[in-house]
Amino acid sequence: MRTRQLGRSGLNVSSIGLGCMGMSEFYGVRDDVESIATIHAALDAGITLLDTADIYGPFTNEELVGRALAAIGAGRRDQVVLATKFGFQRDPADPARRVINGQPDYVHASCDASLRRLGIEVIDLYYLHRVDATVPIEETVGAMADLVRAGKVRRLGLSEVAPATLRRAHAEHPIAALQSEYSLWTRDPEDGVLAACRELGVGFVAYSPLGRGFLSGEIRRFEDFAADDYRRKQPRFQGDNFDRNLALVDRVRELATARGCSAAQLALAWVLAQGEDIVPIPGTKRRKYLEQNIGAVDVLLSAADRAALEGAFPLHGAAGARYPESMQRLSGR
Repeated sequence: MRTRQLGRSGLNVSSIGLGCMGMSEFYGVRDDVESIATIHAALDAGITLLDTADIYGPFTNEELVGRALAAIGAGRRDQVVLATKFGFQRDPADPARRVINGQPDYVHASCDASLRRLGIEVIDLYYLHRVDATVPIEETVGAMADLVRAGKVRRLGLSEVAPATLRRAHAEHPIAALQSEYSLWTRDPEDGVLAACRELGVGFVAYSPLGRGFLSGEIRRFEDFAADDYRRKQPRFQGDNFDRNLALVDRVRELATARGCSAAQLALAWVLAQGEDIVPIPGTKRRKYLEQNIGAVDVLLSAADRAALEGAFPLHGAAGARYPESMQRLSGR
């Protein structure tokens, strides 16, 4: 597995990370045994960046990752760059209802709770999951910086923020990484976020680099989603949007066949080709898909390959918003 450095932070990670969210929620039935085996297979293959958050489950995904880390032994813990996030609060009576909390006291309480669930002494990369519009970003990041000084966190990150917010946060304390959705069908970061990251020396972590699995080409019908699958509520998977986006994905499948790789590998290779400071974190809970994703590092794209893919999926070319309105308005602040 090759490695990449996240901006100028000095943090070196595998060129592909592992998103753990779907192991506990959102994408169908859980299988903790297979999920832990997948985490271990990822580590054995040289993947060093694991990504989780307190909202996933909620809380159960951090516990799952913690159990997986405990099983590998303390000697291998230093090989892992463990990233988690805070900021979302879910209503126990209605888990779909969420608010953002960036208050300093909540920052400290959330970190302590994540450390307990993960069973570790220090978090390698701690993200603010979304910006709290009621709290100046300097106050939230200032409290996060307290965690670094206390030895509870090594580096700070932000998720789904606008360039101006990133600059203000970075002036308060160095930001090692910005995490946002980035893939062939979500190229929004090209509208200024990537440029701001490079200006400041902030690494970029791309979540959902396979378009929530859609770019794999294996999702063919809306009806194939389980009744509780999160994607049923996503605009891009609904109605005419599904059919229009499927036509775009079919073009990616054709290009992948011509290259002798899977559509998922080609889509991941495109993200990797956007810059050495970009690290995609495709999520999976099954070892067979993990192996396929890892194979993307060997798919090297020519300028013609990239042009063909970007022609198939132009900037803002996907049909439908990437989130329902309630979630969409929390992004890009």
